[in-house]
Amino acid sequence: MLTAVIIDDEKGARDTLQHMLRVYCQDVQLVGEADSIDTGLPLIWKQNPDIIFLDIEMPKGSGFDLIDRLKESNAKIIFTTAYSTYALKAIKASAFDYLLKPIDVAELKESIQKI
Repeated sequence: MLTAVIIDDEKGARDTLQHMLRVYCQDVQLVGEADSIDTGLPLIWKQNPDIIFLDIEMPKGSGFDLIDRLKESNAKIIFTTAYSTYALKAIKASAFDYLLKPIDVAELKESIQKI
């Protein structure tokens, strides 16, 4: 069983991804969610998840800011964003995967399978 957290400022996006994981990726256990970097970092440190589903554009800092502040985590970062323009930057930040919203179920399942 893989563990995961979702960090996204949009509650609807968090709810949708949570539902998709529950229905289509039953080998992933969601252990928490956060709406910002400020709440996401302590969650990651506490839960030490295998996967971090991370939005990029958030009001109090970007997903890249979180990665810069994240230390000593082996979690796979899967960016979940509506913006394709950050893909190259995500690759350079060692993202495991990059899923565009609305998230395609087949792409989500493929990403989990790769892990």
